Amino acid sequence: MVELDFEKSGGLIPAVAQDWQTGEVLMLAYISPESWEETLRSGYATYFSRSRNQLWKKGESSGHLQKIHSILVDCDLDSVIFKIEQLGPGACHTGHRSCFYREVTGDGLQETAAAVFDAGKVYQVKK
Repeated sequence: MVELDFEKSGGLIPAVAQDWQTGEVLMLAYISPESWEETLRSGYATYFSRSRNQLWKKGESSGHLQKIHSILVDCDLDSVIFKIEQLGPGACHTGHRSCFYREVTGDGLQETAAAVFDAGKVYQVKK
């Protein structure tokens, strides 16, 4: 197995999710040694949620999984790019295909892409 350098940055390293066909950057998240191992084992992107302090299989609640097609590792072994197939319409919890749907302009942030799904329905709390 590939040994990444998780120590350098306190146990987590950045992982960019990029569409394997178009090159579009869909999101940036962090991985831990455990989420790295699970990603390699399962073939689906698994991250570490800093806000929930736990492993997070992308798409587990929405059904919008990220199937790994290839993984690139940088020269320092401390960041990765997951070349993924986004299953479902989008990667962003706001309902957008990409988390990078806003651009900095002279007036602040300008939305450059419309939502592709209703996030309120997809992420509603199940009772």
